[in-house]
Amino acid sequence: MLTYKIDVLETLKEAGYNQTRIYNERCISQSAMQKLRRGEMVGIKTLDQLCELLDMQPGNIIKYVENNPKKD
Repeated sequence: MLTYKIDVLETLKEAGYNQTRIYNERCISQSAMQKLRRGEMVGIKTLDQLCELLDMQPGNIIKYVENNPKKD
């Protein structure tokens, strides 16, 4: 399953993107913002936008972790 490596909202804030700016400039949709607040995974278009806003690669934002570790 995919999970976030960073606190996306905090990282956006550090980059100068507060809630008001994101809303006014329509950088990220409101539904995507709700998902970020709940820690849910966003879609590929939103991930692309996050990469642009934060000047990061997808691998800096998300990672894959196994749901059920394999037992030997």
